[in-house]
Amino acid sequence: MAGRNEPGPTVLRIMLGAHLRRLRERSGVTRSDAGWAIRSSESKISRLELGRVGFKERDVDDLLTLYGVTDPAERERLLKLAQDANNRGWWHRYGGITPDWFDAYLGLEAAAELIRTYEVQFVPGLLQTPEYTRAVARLTPGGERTDAEVEQVVALRRTRQQVLEREPPLRLWAVMEESVLWRPIGGAQVEREQLGALIEAVRKPNITLQIIPTGSAGHPAMGGAFSVLRFPEPDLPDIVYLEHLTSALYLDKPDDLDAYTHILDALAVSGPRPQEAEAQLAAILRRLE
Repeated sequence: MAGRNEPGPTVLRIMLGAHLRRLRERSGVTRSDAGWAIRSSESKISRLELGRVGFKERDVDDLLTLYGVTDPAERERLLKLAQDANNRGWWHRYGGITPDWFDAYLGLEAAAELIRTYEVQFVPGLLQTPEYTRAVARLTPGGERTDAEVEQVVALRRTRQQVLEREPPLRLWAVMEESVLWRPIGGAQVEREQLGALIEAVRKPNITLQIIPTGSAGHPAMGGAFSVLRFPEPDLPDIVYLEHLTSALYLDKPDDLDAYTHILDALAVSGPRPQEAEAQLAAILRRLE
């Protein structure tokens, strides 16, 4: 995790799926016919092309034949990509504490070069202290976590945070409501430590933080938290991530990307400048002491 961000299995599945979709469309083959060729269905082809499921090498081989791909080198490259896309990501060892729908996000986060996020409830996960994470982990709906499970959540979070220290580091641009910082998650001491950690974070060149004052008149992002992820791979589009209580949405249609990017741009222009964040954090910290 400390080295350069290499594409993980999630990204590879999306890249291969997008490439197979382009090959299918170029050859004029319908999803229904493609599904028939691999002894499956149109919906299976749709899931493959979106990178939502793993790839069987036999299916990829049959699809390449159907799409008229005859170059041996090209076939070998895509079949190797299918093999790599089926590998388990490093986050698999935390599978007992993370829902299946969150695994895709972990893969995308690890591969992203830029994440822009808007938060209304908690400090962004990549900026949380261990104690703050412990307190958040104990708020899980549907039953309390054991101490061992909470520690796994903390370990996962700390592993995820390594993207901010790798080479090149992830660039994080976070916009959060000031009310998040006043919420005593874990108690007053945890809150003070978290504020101190944020002050240190905003001094790093790859981290940008904007804090929307509590007295703000409102803005287009009042609907809830979301993130927009951008990747260095040219075959991978930006993705909007929306997390719900028991599921998540991954949006990559141009209209959706434009809408959420416009909201983030509007927040960046209308809110306090990033250069003011350290002073805002220090002022809140002083009032808590």
